[in-house]
Amino acid sequence: MPRMRAMILSAGYGTRLWPLTEDRTKPALPILGKPLVGYVAEYLARFGCNDIVVNLHYRPDSVKRALGDGSRFGVKLTYVEEPVILGTSGALDNARSLLEGDTFIVINGKIITDIDLGAALKTHRETGALATMVLLPNARRERFSMVEVSDGRIVRFAGMPDPNHSAAEASPWMFTGIHIFEPRIFDYIPRGIFSDSVTDVYPRAIASGECVSAHAGQGTWYELSTIQRYLEISLRLLAQQGLSIFAGPASDIASTASVDESILWDGVTIGQDARVSRAIIGDGVHIPNGAVIENCAVVRHSLIAGSVPPLKALKGEQKGENFVVPLGQ
Repeated sequence: MPRMRAMILSAGYGTRLWPLTEDRTKPALPILGKPLVGYVAEYLARFGCNDIVVNLHYRPDSVKRALGDGSRFGVKLTYVEEPVILGTSGALDNARSLLEGDTFIVINGKIITDIDLGAALKTHRETGALATMVLLPNARRERFSMVEVSDGRIVRFAGMPDPNHSAAEASPWMFTGIHIFEPRIFDYIPRGIFSDSVTDVYPRAIASGECVSAHAGQGTWYELSTIQRYLEISLRLLAQQGLSIFAGPASDIASTASVDESILWDGVTIGQDARVSRAIIGDGVHIPNGAVIENCAVVRHSLIAGSVPPLKALKGEQKGENFVVPLGQ
């Protein structure tokens, strides 16, 4: 695969991951000790995409701390800030001077995947497409917008899949957050305003007769947009290593404590006889002696004191020095 530029979309708020995203943006969340956006950077580097633009808006310094200059992940980074958030295609307009000139890749900063990007580029070249969207079948009919395909082309973006489907019904296609673009895509992106690729740019391009190609990806793909998915996917990755817990640096688990299927960030302490199961424990949290924490996310209450929870956030409550969010909501 020839070397090419790429852009990682990292400007979102991560409201459904609050309070984990109170002090950092979603792509900066640690996944088994590595920032989520670091997985994305390494993925691009494996396919020769070493020159990467990263857009920033919410908590921009958290992404800069997570990625640095990119060398740890095998890439060279250019950061582009958005004082006002611009959306998935408005972000491209804001960085067009860094992307114009040749084919480029855009990828969401909240995924972990091993989909063959080289195969997707081959599809893109062979179809002569303006853009190629990498798709996967949504066999579990999770809440991802459906993408309608005909003769290898994207024709329409539909609503959410019906969970009460017929067993014989084919799985709908869903978008993975990986696009390949020709520079001509900028002809369809409005200048200097908020715009979204799926709702604003692709429909306009398709209506103009442009080919937006569909590439059927294969492989693993994880999208971390909710606290429940964060825990589920972290545990799945741990299980692949034969482990059931992860503890970050300077964490301490008392000898009589029980911890299982849990993710402990940095500087966590678990007191004597405490029981922690299926939980995410944030930086610097102390779980008191004898406490029972099950199916929860826990952060220090001081972290979120005075904050207004986002509308899409799960409900939580203060318990001592901690703020606890039950995940069974």
